[in-house]
Amino acid sequence: MPGERELVELFLRKFKARNRLPVPLGDDVSAWSLGGNRLAVLKVDMLTAGTDVLPGMSIRQAGWKAMVMAVSDLAAKGVKPLAALIGLGIPKEMVEKAGELAEGLKAAAEAYRVKIVGGDTNEAEELVLAVSLFGTCRKNEIVLRSGAKPGDLLAVTGNFGLTGAAFKILLEGYRAPEPLKKKILRSAYWPRARLSLGLKLGRLGATASIDSSDGLAWSLHELSKASKVGFELHRIPLAREAEEFARLHGLNPSGLALYGGEEYELVATFNPKTFMKAGKTLRGRFKIIGVATEKREIVYFGGKKEEKRVKALGWEHFRD
Repeated sequence: MPGERELVELFLRKFKARNRLPVPLGDDVSAWSLGGNRLAVLKVDMLTAGTDVLPGMSIRQAGWKAMVMAVSDLAAKGVKPLAALIGLGIPKEMVEKAGELAEGLKAAAEAYRVKIVGGDTNEAEELVLAVSLFGTCRKNEIVLRSGAKPGDLLAVTGNFGLTGAAFKILLEGYRAPEPLKKKILRSAYWPRARLSLGLKLGRLGATASIDSSDGLAWSLHELSKASKVGFELHRIPLAREAEEFARLHGLNPSGLALYGGEEYELVATFNPKTFMKAGKTLRGRFKIIGVATEKREIVYFGGKKEEKRVKALGWEHFRD
């Protein structure tokens, strides 16, 4: 069965614009020229109960997550979201809880200073929540997936593995001591978009960027494909709780970090000279994990200096 990527490619072929767009179809956001040097930046992201609402997740948390999913993609482009439209499909039996859903959306919108200006509602068989965002920027400010060059630094905004551990607990029945479990599950129930750091990408000399919502490994392969480069990874920042969870169950910690997903960290490449010239405080929140290479493959040199190929695995709708 074709997966999400094949479905997207099908629509991209059908909708291929005759004129060159400011942001290529298939990047994290879409854009339209406002004239002069200004762009309107647009994004729509959809949350559905069957694939995005985890066991034990409240409807308020679902509203929060839906907004974060959309904000994260603008963060990866270095663009501030300004306004949002909400599309809601909801079953009759959930209408009484719609207020909680609205509270979750409102809390996330306020956290990222986004104004919710309208939307649409409909009856549906399961909860469907689509968040459409609007922002603006100068043409030279937006950071695409396609600008990385060999020799660029590869960096991320945080540690990985927590959501990989959360999925093991929620979807596969793994156990953990309650304090550890609580910390791990918070990462899945209350995700965070790295908007403040995304807005610093330009000043740090970012050449390409993506968020890690589909998993760190898949994000690296997407950057590789768009920029026609490879990557050498020399470290993978692992959350302490994820490392503890992996040790508890005899799991490969790098596997949790690479193939988890829904962490919404930024994965970006930087011009080395511009990055190092930036103030220490400015660049301090980005962790350098590797370098872009001419050879179009992604390898990880582990603690024993073993070369391991990073597989193109991650979350994809319509796949098992």
